Amino acid sequence: MLRELRIENLLLIERAELRLGAGLNAITGETGAGKTVLAHSLDLLMGGKARPQIVRPGAEEAWVEGVFDLPEGLLAEPEMAELAERLPEGVDEVVLGRRVSASGRTSAFLAGRAASADDLKLLGGRLIAFYGQHEHRKLTLASAQMEVLDGFAGAEHLEIRRRYREAHRECARVEAELAELREQDGSRERDLDLYRYELSEIEAAAPDAAEEAELSKEVERLRHTEGLREAAAGAQASIAGADEGGGGASAALAQAEALLQVAAGVDADLDAIGERLSALVLELDDVAVELRGYLEGVEADPERLAAVEERLDALERLKRKHGGSIESVLAHAERCRAEVARLEGAEVRSEEAEAALAEAEAQRRKLGERLSERRAKAVAPLERRVAEELDGLAMPGAALEVVLEPHPDGFGPSGQETVELRVAPNPGIEPAPLREAASGGELSRVMLALSGLAEGGGPGTLVFDEIDAGIGGTTARVVGERLRALGEDRQAICITHLPQVASLAATHFRLEKDLAGEPARATVERLDGETVVAEIRRMLGGDGDDAAATLHAQELLAAA
Repeated sequence: MLRELRIENLLLIERAELRLGAGLNAITGETGAGKTVLAHSLDLLMGGKARPQIVRPGAEEAWVEGVFDLPEGLLAEPEMAELAERLPEGVDEVVLGRRVSASGRTSAFLAGRAASADDLKLLGGRLIAFYGQHEHRKLTLASAQMEVLDGFAGAEHLEIRRRYREAHRECARVEAELAELREQDGSRERDLDLYRYELSEIEAAAPDAAEEAELSKEVERLRHTEGLREAAAGAQASIAGADEGGGGASAALAQAEALLQVAAGVDADLDAIGERLSALVLELDDVAVELRGYLEGVEADPERLAAVEERLDALERLKRKHGGSIESVLAHAERCRAEVARLEGAEVRSEEAEAALAEAEAQRRKLGERLSERRAKAVAPLERRVAEELDGLAMPGAALEVVLEPHPDGFGPSGQETVELRVAPNPGIEPAPLREAASGGELSRVMLALSGLAEGGGPGTLVFDEIDAGIGGTTARVVGERLRALGEDRQAICITHLPQVASLAATHFRLEKDLAGEPARATVERLDGETVVAEIRRMLGGDGDDAAATLHAQELLAAA
């Protein structure tokens, strides 16, 4: 249901906040007080177009916001999947908003985030249904007319329709998968050859990051063999001496060590220096041994150099082709394996998809035939019941005609046919589509007649505008009672001029126009107690001194 409606700078209404209740909510006021503005604010929340000059003079923008309870399971429906992703998990209410600038530009908001008018149409259309003179005549939409017939056909029929919709969605899903597989079939062999070639090239090279690091070190050593040998030999000669007579660093250190040993034991400080010098002699001997070993191991090997360079070149080519590193080459190999497996299994998947599509289509056809049969049986009873209801709603002789036509695509989201409701408001008139034959008031009364007959869900809030056009007296009371009964299961909001209807409301709001300032402004007030009596009295044509009108108002409220 609609819990709160906030309006700012919308035509006459500078600022208003309505906290609506369950059951029947009545909105009343003098002609021209701004009741139509309230209707248009709801239309905006349903994604409707903003009227020209809708922003209050002197204001930069108008704002409308509605707080709605979310019906359980609504966001789980497939068509709501994209919207559901924008809302917090487990949310049980949602705020729809619409901003209109003075230039006519509009912005839509869903739960405080930017949205589109289409988003509001989708979600708002599931939360609220508007029946009257405004843009959203939901009953004139094909899907809504289908809901009326299906709701009248009963709960078992609705369960069959739910299963049909699942089968229809499954058909669409499998058809899309099959189309993609068939589209890929033309390039499948070409892609398969490419992936196999690239995979075999990588597998043949067997790249390894650790191997690449070792080979890089080895190739540098092989390319600089002569320089490395000269450096090592020179260093060894400097340590050992250039000839047999010595004269190298080793001999010099040995002599220094011998000189210090002569004075050993006299001064502790000098002994410590001598110990360090002895360690250097040992370390230098070790270095000399390692240099001799290094010289013996470093030899020019042109064949090995060529082999290592060839291997590194092969790895470099793979890196250039597949991402610049051995890791990216290996990742590409994994992708190739996955694609080869997918493409090799495409033919099998095509056969499986064709079998799944045949099964889904058979299930859809079976359920569609059951729906068609049940709808055909429900047509005549629905037409009779609606004629009886309309007779009691000041439309004597009015007739409803339910027309079933084959769906242009063979199978639609809700069955094998479309539903169109046609109405003849007066006897002797050929039934015509609702959008052509029904005025705002007639449409509201047709909807009121239909709403009490359906077992289906539908929006939790129904708004009726102009429902009292051309009626009064006993008929007005009947309309009010039907609205109140409708409010037992759903929230009903009625914009009315009739005291017989307003007196039956559980919640009553009054709009009043103030001409003292410029521009004029309208205020909205929730009525209670004596203020309700006063408003009903005004609607009866009485003033504060009219005792008879006051008594009549009290009697209407007491009878409620």
